[in-house]
Amino acid sequence: MRRLLALPLVAALLALPLLTAGQASAAPADKPQVLSNLTQTSAASYNSWVAANNDQGAWAAYGFDWSTDYCSSSPDNPFGFPFQTACARHDFGYRNYKAEGTFDANKARLDSALYEDLKRVCTGYSGATKTSCDALAWTYYQAVDIFGFTPAVDGERSVV
Repeated sequence: MRRLLALPLVAALLALPLLTAGQASAAPADKPQVLSNLTQTSAASYNSWVAANNDQGAWAAYGFDWSTDYCSSSPDNPFGFPFQTACARHDFGYRNYKAEGTFDANKARLDSALYEDLKRVCTGYSGATKTSCDALAWTYYQAVDIFGFTPAVDGERSVV
């Protein structure tokens, strides 16, 4: 009789760590809202993302994918314009919305956020240099708008 009672008890005790681990790895319920807040077109959203990216450990419970290849096959800092951070935030949006299964509904906004981020880089310049920077920002935006995440072209990578 003791063996019959002991077996279910042992099985339950062995399963307990699995149940606890599964519960611990569940993302907070507000993950979609937080992801949205970090990927809007505004400067405030950009600044929030930069702060979060600099303290990724504080966001571990959300299970965000912070990986990046920056501007992919395009230069990260074309002609010295520092586009790298804007491209990293764009990658963050693409990777995390794909993981959530809501990429198609958010792609246009993510691409627009990249363009706004790039234009903010360009505000630090004037004259012909600013005009050149703005033209490059527009070119990068057009590339992701047209070619960003085209599975037949580049699988899981975006163009910029």
